[in-house]
Amino acid sequence: MTQRTRDWRRARARKHDGRTHQQPPRACHEEKQWRFLYFRSAKLKRAKQLGKFFPYRAWEVEMADAAPINVLFVCSMNQWRSPTGEGIFKRESGLNVRSAGTVRGAKRTISVNDLRWADIILVMEQKHKSRLQAQYRDEVRYKALHVLDIPDEYRFMDEELVELLRAKSAPLIWGE
Repeated sequence: MTQRTRDWRRARARKHDGRTHQQPPRACHEEKQWRFLYFRSAKLKRAKQLGKFFPYRAWEVEMADAAPINVLFVCSMNQWRSPTGEGIFKRESGLNVRSAGTVRGAKRTISVNDLRWADIILVMEQKHKSRLQAQYRDEVRYKALHVLDIPDEYRFMDEELVELLRAKSAPLIWGE
């Protein structure tokens, strides 16, 4: 009489209670899909080989670790153009956006703290750039300061203004 081992009993129990884990046969050339691999480490390794993020939350974690870009929109009165720029880009992930005006009566007058906070400063006209360079020479010396050349003839969130701001700002912000 043969001795029945624990492994034999387990195999027999699995066979009888329908818990067999057989997969349908695959074609020889067909590669096993990386999402259906059993171990998480294998999934992560294969996803890395393919240049994908797995799981998608890994992408969110990766983006959360990246420091957001601080963008400052500047016009004269902070009434129409720069608040529109702020409104367009404030919901973009990876961006912190503010707007300010250069004149004393602006809704929000630009300050040294704004200039120190900003990574990129986008001004609407050349006169705004000149004023910033004259008043805050040391703060803007090493900042990315760009002129968008958008005249003061648009209202807040005007469709044409939104298109102009997107077209001129996005390449400067994202480096496209």
